[in-house]
Amino acid sequence: MTDAAHVRLDLPPGYRVGEWVLKEPIGTGSWGVVHAAESAEDGAEAAVKLLPTHLLPPGQRASMEQLVRREVRFSLETDHPHVVRTREVLTVRDPERPELDGATALVMDRAARSLQDALTERADDGPAPLPDAPRILAGVGAGLAHIHQRGWVHGDLKPGNVLLAPDGEVWLGDFGLTVELDGTHAYVPPLGSLDHVPPEWWSDREGGRSVVRPTADIWAFGVLAHQVLTGGLHPFPGSTPRARALAAQAYARGTAELRLENGVPEGWRALIADCLRPDHASRAALDAGELAARARALEAPGAGRPGAGRARPEGRGRRLRVVAAAAGVPLVAVGVTAGLLLADDGPDAASGGGAAASRPASPSPSVPGAIPAASDVPRKLRPVLTSAARRCAEEEVTPAFLAAMLKAESGFDADARRPATDEYGIAMWTPSVFKSWAQDGDKDGDKSYMSPPDAIAAMSNFVCWLDQQYKKKGMRENLPALMAAGYRTSSRTVIETGGVPERVRPHVERVERYLREYSG
Repeated sequence: MTDAAHVRLDLPPGYRVGEWVLKEPIGTGSWGVVHAAESAEDGAEAAVKLLPTHLLPPGQRASMEQLVRREVRFSLETDHPHVVRTREVLTVRDPERPELDGATALVMDRAARSLQDALTERADDGPAPLPDAPRILAGVGAGLAHIHQRGWVHGDLKPGNVLLAPDGEVWLGDFGLTVELDGTHAYVPPLGSLDHVPPEWWSDREGGRSVVRPTADIWAFGVLAHQVLTGGLHPFPGSTPRARALAAQAYARGTAELRLENGVPEGWRALIADCLRPDHASRAALDAGELAARARALEAPGAGRPGAGRARPEGRGRRLRVVAAAAGVPLVAVGVTAGLLLADDGPDAASGGGAAASRPASPSPSVPGAIPAASDVPRKLRPVLTSAARRCAEEEVTPAFLAAMLKAESGFDADARRPATDEYGIAMWTPSVFKSWAQDGDKDGDKSYMSPPDAIAAMSNFVCWLDQQYKKKGMRENLPALMAAGYRTSSRTVIETGGVPERVRPHVERVERYLREYSG
């Protein structure tokens, strides 16, 4: 869908679709625009997503129509307390507005927020679980088990597609990639959230489509559970969905270990590890029914707290209508397509992908290379350093090492400047070089070399890459010193020298001295 189509569907409050009077927009995505809505008949609240099926080019339209038909059938067949309800499917008929005439509208129960929103709101709390985390995960597991038992696979399970109702209910949402199994598997377009799909998703293709199995949802539940129990931390390092997906693939190949956050409780840790087994065959030992049962059992210790075990509210019976409307006048039936209550963020988003998944974590004595409490490292930087170190799978890149680097570079001065060498900020970045390492190489104009979190994250990306380059060349001794030297010169200079170049040795020795202090 073009940007222009997005704009043309962003309707003013008061526009009516069937009985639903549109209010303010509450989200936009790659497929449509979502509006809050209120029934003109009884004042009930809903969310209406407008999808410009008629504006798509023929090739995309055929795929979208297939998704439309699939989601309509899914909505007709699925009724469960933990699956969001689709109330109506409408075709808008408004000849006076040709840009809108023929658009598809989905009317659904409106959530208060998504699970991604909840994670984002707690961004500053470090790696602490969300309130009611066990209850939320038990609800997700129950909804997933129901879908699988009826022969469907969700296909895009992530925090942005788990919805939290005003009364605390947990709903699975956004069934645009949900597919019915044909035997043991099915095929979907090569979409999905890159850091929530299993490693085999990248290679298991046929005719341009990805093979999807129930074990894909099992994997995604493992990723999601880790995020819910750690305040947003992804179980695989990386500052972008692509980087985290590559780390998951390295784990699946056996070249990297699965490193779960230390604060994850033991029972959940075991379940997450089973969900994140590296290949489809080993993951198949855990089906969604057993997953849901284990999640319910893990919820039990907190079952007596407020909000747990909340009953389904009255009036949530199935009432799906498939009709068409023009300013309230019913006409012809049509289907639905990708997206539910809250607009999707596109296939690369991971619902907050980088935002929540790379959330700063508070240092813990059990974290390798954690920063001692009595050190001079500014307290506000410690969770940022811990989170940045987690982006790298190389064991030498620790919070203590990054702290030592910052101390040697700027003395933790966020406003440090060396105009003569064009170096600025807490990590002394040259602006043009920073752009190459911020967000794993993505040229993101919103990132700033003068922002300590951005500068530290980019530093972690760069020294992690240096560490890997040295290891490829067989240079495995005193890697912290080599990384510090490469940061001041280049990987090529260090490799050609065969060690620390003489001209940066005093600087490297300072880094080593600070590292010993922070490692003690």
